[in-house]
Amino acid sequence: MTQSLVRSRAMITRTLSAAEWEEIPDGAVLQEDGIITAVGTFDELHRKHPTVPVIGTGKEILLPGFVNGHHHVGLTPVQLGSPDMPLELWFVTRMVARNLNIYLDTLYSAFEMIGSGITTVQHIHGWLPGDLKEVEARTAELIRAYEDIGMRVSYCFALRDQNRLVYQKDEDFVASLPPELRGPMQRWYDRFQLSLEDNLDLFKTLHRSHNAKRRVKVQLAPANLHWCSDKALAALSELSRSYDTPMHMHLVETAYQKEYARRRGGGTAVDYIERFGMLGPNLTLGHGVWLNESDIEKLAASGSCICHNCSSNFRLRSGVAALNRFEAVGINTAMGLDEAGINDDRDMLQEMRLVLRAHRVPGMDEAEVPGMAQVLRMATIGGARTTPYRETLGTLEVGKGADLSLIDWDSVAYPYLDALTPTLDAVIQRAKASAVTTVMCDGEVIYRDGTFTRVDRDGALKQLHDDLSRALSDDEVERRHLSKALLPHARRFYADYIDPSRHEPFYRPSSRV
Repeated sequence: MTQSLVRSRAMITRTLSAAEWEEIPDGAVLQEDGIITAVGTFDELHRKHPTVPVIGTGKEILLPGFVNGHHHVGLTPVQLGSPDMPLELWFVTRMVARNLNIYLDTLYSAFEMIGSGITTVQHIHGWLPGDLKEVEARTAELIRAYEDIGMRVSYCFALRDQNRLVYQKDEDFVASLPPELRGPMQRWYDRFQLSLEDNLDLFKTLHRSHNAKRRVKVQLAPANLHWCSDKALAALSELSRSYDTPMHMHLVETAYQKEYARRRGGGTAVDYIERFGMLGPNLTLGHGVWLNESDIEKLAASGSCICHNCSSNFRLRSGVAALNRFEAVGINTAMGLDEAGINDDRDMLQEMRLVLRAHRVPGMDEAEVPGMAQVLRMATIGGARTTPYRETLGTLEVGKGADLSLIDWDSVAYPYLDALTPTLDAVIQRAKASAVTTVMCDGEVIYRDGTFTRVDRDGALKQLHDDLSRALSDDEVERRHLSKALLPHARRFYADYIDPSRHEPFYRPSSRV
């Protein structure tokens, strides 16, 4: 049996409401084989277990490990040459991405996540070229990266079986292009060879291989309404029921996706997926920026979840999600960093600050806007509930997984912090990733004082750098030319896509002086 006693200056065990939390001064947890077996003060637990190794100096703040509820890639799109643009155009620019070593690429973002206190990630994968055998091989490498570094992953492969670039049939978009672009465009589509049946088989194989593991789980991901046929939606909904496994689905991230749902089904996207029995506690909607009041009420009544991706919504001009309304009606909300946060990295401490500030609408009632405990809940238990780990993670309580982080208090409070400032307020508003001294996952320290205990960070990044120093391949060059050539055609496709008479207008700055 492996035991350790983690001590702190103060320990935040769990949130009680949007503004309240449970805090234990001089707090500590005892973990045995990755499970928390006792919670109390350090003096109390140390007296009972004097020979158990102690982690922490008593000068840190102890928090539950964070859960990144929505994540896709390692190197960021900006690093790979794709600038922030409106989402629908950004899809086109993403064609320029290099052919990456997926193992090293996954480690890259895992280093950043763990370094900010993230212990669990919901990795929503997609756009892998090749047939089923090739996709299975690359997926195995991705999961191996998480297993090697020691963090938990909930993995899902995003199913797309239609409309893979614009909100139109693939063959119709190809036909709309000038003759010189049709061949390259068709070759791009042909890279992705998984059929609907292949996608379903991939889930079953991965679930069988990994779901019994403590640090790897597998779930489903209908990529988005426009990307999924009715047949795909029905099949995924049935798989979710039969396996009792969660689904994570991008939905109404932009106004253009809202219009697509109206054209396809005559109502909202939530109305449409409801026909397939998809609403419920096993469903998480990523983004949900353009949900209407009826949608929100349906999600609340069904127990469905929403993952809020604040940085991504800002960066890709998607809009501001109605987070305060989600909270008011009791929807479980998670927090996701998506491709990258506002600083083009994976810093959950920074993302919590952004969420805290972005939704402070005018007024005097503090209950109407996010509180410190709310953003912590979103980044911990709220995220865990959207994955197959569910209630086993996200708080520091007996019986829960021993996933936690220690944050150096002096880095937060020096040279001065008034004693009136609550502990959690100070951490949320002032802690930087550099203050994270220790990260534990499943009872194992995987990060300590800037060093990863299982993987050589410098060596892995050097390998990644060297791999990407090679010359562009022929297919990479073709995709770069294609991306540039397609942009005006994508702009033209969406130019009149939204009829202003059917939708509230986009925000425009006031013309008043």
